[in-house]
Amino acid sequence: MCPYYFSADNFSLCPASNSLTRIMELFPGQVRMNRHMELRFQVECLQDVAVVNCSGRMVRGAALDEFRRRIEQLEHVRVLVLDVSEVAQLDAGGLGTLLLVRRWAMQKSAKLKLVNPPVFFRRILEATHLTSVFEISSLTEAICILRGRECPPRYAVA
Repeated sequence: MCPYYFSADNFSLCPASNSLTRIMELFPGQVRMNRHMELRFQVECLQDVAVVNCSGRMVRGAALDEFRRRIEQLEHVRVLVLDVSEVAQLDAGGLGTLLLVRRWAMQKSAKLKLVNPPVFFRRILEATHLTSVFEISSLTEAICILRGRECPPRYAVA
């Protein structure tokens, strides 16, 4: 068994195996793409509202663990807004992390809102019956939250 592992941050090859080297030769863009597509996030806090802009792949790995740890370090948060509009991929690890972040928010008496999830993201939430677990907002609704007031009610016209 190879004692070395590789990740986006620390890319080292197993000396006993040339298969990864061969894959990189055959598909150079594919291996490098994973480095650039890993989860990236930026946390901005304004008083008691934290906005986290996410992009890339929300998949199991070191970047996803760092994402969770960074959110769990936030203090005095009333509303946590996760802008997932630029997330390109979501797996079971990403869903699990979202559920852990939701549990953390509930323990801190904070609201968690997912903002502008892409179509595939919504479909995954629907397929796993998690749409009722997460509050999903549009960008307009999120702006109302950031202003500190609720959005005006919408009425149907008959």
